[in-house]
Amino acid sequence: MREWLSIYLKGVCMGAADIVPGVSGGTIALIAGIYDRLIAAIAALDPRILATIPGLASTEGRTRFREDLFEMDVPFLLVLGAGIGTAVLLMSRLIHAAFEAYPAVLNGFFFGLIAASAVVIYRVTDVNTPGRIGALLVGAILAFVVSGAAESDGQASLLLVFLAGAIAISAMVLPGISGAAFLYILGQYEYMLGSLTAFVDALVGLLGGGSVAVAVEPGVVVVVFMMGALLGLLTMARLVKRAFDRNRMATLGFLVGLMIGALRLPVEEAAAETDVWTTGLIAAIVLAVVLGAAVVLGLDYYTDSLDYTEETTV
Repeated sequence: MREWLSIYLKGVCMGAADIVPGVSGGTIALIAGIYDRLIAAIAALDPRILATIPGLASTEGRTRFREDLFEMDVPFLLVLGAGIGTAVLLMSRLIHAAFEAYPAVLNGFFFGLIAASAVVIYRVTDVNTPGRIGALLVGAILAFVVSGAAESDGQASLLLVFLAGAIAISAMVLPGISGAAFLYILGQYEYMLGSLTAFVDALVGLLGGGSVAVAVEPGVVVVVFMMGALLGLLTMARLVKRAFDRNRMATLGFLVGLMIGALRLPVEEAAAETDVWTTGLIAAIVLAVVLGAAVVLGLDYYTDSLDYTEETTV
């Protein structure tokens, strides 16, 4: 139980990191000493185990099924996922409320997080060849063009939500960039926070005799996102890791470019959410930018021995 509690708490820390753009749950996994185990467990997942479910009717089938689950380290993933989910549920509500009350300041905070993350990863990246420079430029241009282009104003296509889940989960294998950063770039971050908050509120309301219909719309969005995340866990996470194995520096350069290009979004959002610029508001935004950068740079300072470019075999 002590081991499972430790894994759960590490998942809470990972979830708290991944819910904000720019702070990586993968970095927390490295700090906590479970990164290699996480990558190995993801690589070991085999959907063919579903074919053995009909055999659960027999004692032998149940025993084999349980052995297969432990061989793939599924219990570890479930406990870690429970911790991540707990943090996401709690912090998503806080961040959603902050978006409602202080949108410009919060976007300033995200600007600091993303900009500092770009600096941290660039520091360990040798962008010294035409190919690597090209990868960085492609990432920057792509993020600049895409940032906010698919932004959801209270609704989004389920296909986009599905793809966002698949893309965001791939960040689990990327120390240095979070899944929330990908959602932010795609313009789905605030929408997903709102959908998750509305879904949880609707579920709580059901306990008091609330309507099931209220939970359906946000519930569908959350379920579709999770289905996309599951597919991404089995496919895209491996593709991203393969890209790292084949050309690590070019891939890191591309990620740096993504974050640089994505800086367009918090600037535009802060401007769009502000009708009157006052000295106090400008000071608050600047302070938020500095605070966001300090969080990432401080984390990097205290984990300087960790190598984002270290190769991990999948």
